[in-house]
Amino acid sequence: MTRTNLGLVIAGLLIGAGLGAVAFLSTGQPNYGQTQVSGVASVGGPFSLVDQTGKRVTEKDFLGRDMLVFFGYTNCPDVCPAGLQVMTAALEKLGNRADNVVPVFITLDPGHDTPEMLATYIASFHPRLVGLTGTESEISAVAKAYRVYYQKVADEKHPERYTVDHSAIFYFMGKDGKLRTPIPHTTDVAELAASIDKAIE
Repeated sequence: MTRTNLGLVIAGLLIGAGLGAVAFLSTGQPNYGQTQVSGVASVGGPFSLVDQTGKRVTEKDFLGRDMLVFFGYTNCPDVCPAGLQVMTAALEKLGNRADNVVPVFITLDPGHDTPEMLATYIASFHPRLVGLTGTESEISAVAKAYRVYYQKVADEKHPERYTVDHSAIFYFMGKDGKLRTPIPHTTDVAELAASIDKAIE
């Protein structure tokens, strides 16, 4: 395992442990997508980003609707497209039950992922999927608010090329903008659909 991958694993474990601790302290038992989080978890919050149409949006634009948030980047070779495919299939499985759930993909590579790039990328997934980007500082702020780990890793042989190591979790945010439940990205379609169905108010 490379040093970078080891760091990613450790960061992922810390994030998972932190979210588990939030659920444990709130409910008295662990929570990883099977039950709803009660109390106020310190995940999420205010943000100001730009969607795939070039429109600036904030968290207030989503109030009154549930959000299923996933972080990644368009050049991600595996985890991101796989996660978005599972998200799409789970929402389709739920049908009308999920009509008020807005799937949201927030890039961790704003230097590359322009609104136009996001528009092209997300067209391959759910028709309601919203892609969000922004400045480096805006993305850093929203990643921090959601406790998302990410780090750009340069290719040693080709410095102009890079990948982005990042944690991968589905965040189900309630109509009030607060975290309802974190769901591991390794969840399959049926499990994700069940978790979403349970979290919908």
